[in-house]
Amino acid sequence: MDMAELTTLLTPEALRMLDELGPIESTDAAAKAVMRLRSAGHSPAFVSAVVGQARLRTKATAKFGEFAPRMLFTRAGLEQATRLGVAARHAGRMRSAGVGHVSDLGCGIGGDALAFAGAGLRVTAVDADEVTAALAAFNLAPFGSDAEVRHGFAQDHAPGSSTNSETGTEAVWLDPARRTSGHSETKRVSADDYSPSLDWAFALAERIPTGIKLGPAHDRDAIPAGVEAQWVSADGDVVELVLWSGILAREGVRRAALVIRGDRSHELTAPADAEDAEVRELGAYLHEPDGAVIRARLIGDLARSLDAGMLDPHIAYLTSDAPADSPFAASFRVREVLPMNPKVIGATLKKAGIGRLEIKKRGVDVDPAVFRKKLALRGAEAATLILVRVGDKRHAILADRV
Repeated sequence: MDMAELTTLLTPEALRMLDELGPIESTDAAAKAVMRLRSAGHSPAFVSAVVGQARLRTKATAKFGEFAPRMLFTRAGLEQATRLGVAARHAGRMRSAGVGHVSDLGCGIGGDALAFAGAGLRVTAVDADEVTAALAAFNLAPFGSDAEVRHGFAQDHAPGSSTNSETGTEAVWLDPARRTSGHSETKRVSADDYSPSLDWAFALAERIPTGIKLGPAHDRDAIPAGVEAQWVSADGDVVELVLWSGILAREGVRRAALVIRGDRSHELTAPADAEDAEVRELGAYLHEPDGAVIRARLIGDLARSLDAGMLDPHIAYLTSDAPADSPFAASFRVREVLPMNPKVIGATLKKAGIGRLEIKKRGVDVDPAVFRKKLALRGAEAATLILVRVGDKRHAILADRV
């Protein structure tokens, strides 16, 4: 989206038409909407802006729920925005720490700022891109003077900077740009090229309570010693790593795994990486830790809480002889262990009438889609096939989700 398209979109007629179109869920529906609006005499630029925005609003429902139909987006802004359910946890942390005013530096389209304002915090949101800042201002408009949006660089609007005389900010939320600039196709950049730089961000976090949002695969060796590192998964996907400093970091916590499922959340915390659990022979059950637990290196603590052991010291699977009901792991009841031979596996599946098969892998160089084609699946039963390396051997574990 360029400024011309934004100007077209931010007119009473375009916004009214956007609301009237409602959700557009397919390419075919989009084409019909284009034809209808063009037949009504609207210009190509007007139609492109309105229909494109309608499609983005439809996609945004997964992240923003009931808020999506009154927001505006760019394609890149939507892809990079924090899910509202996750952002609400950020806001909750701020409130629990007694924060009343947050500077959101690198606010994007305003996902986190929306949650902060919704939680009753005063927000100063800043973005370096003029179009993105304008969209954030639109999205935050319902909060009035409690949510101010500024166009500029984070460094120039950070509390205590030479161009920011404001003294009321109590905490900072910082989402450094980890991709090339743009509103549609963007590419990831290395940590050395984040904007603002991590050196600047970490220095800021030393003097002001700060939450720094990073990718979940961020180099753990580059995490400052004095912060709390919290990995977050939402509905099975590890979505972020947040570094918390000052009063936002909980006492005695340096590693955390927050697991969100729908409206519920659960968390494992520790003062440091957990020691590994002992290695055991495969038992009656296999447990797969949530990705946030794996990233936080809290597998050992999880294993001990489940009275389980490691299947292999280098593989993130746990095993036990008893079932486990934990929000931090998916559990599977083991049927049998097979050689990783497609013919043998296929014959076993055929005999059991298994035609619906979930394939998981860890520690083996196998493409599950290619492997599946070799099995000639038929039947009404369902199961899970876990391809895994244990020591120097490869196994295929046939199991059922618990």
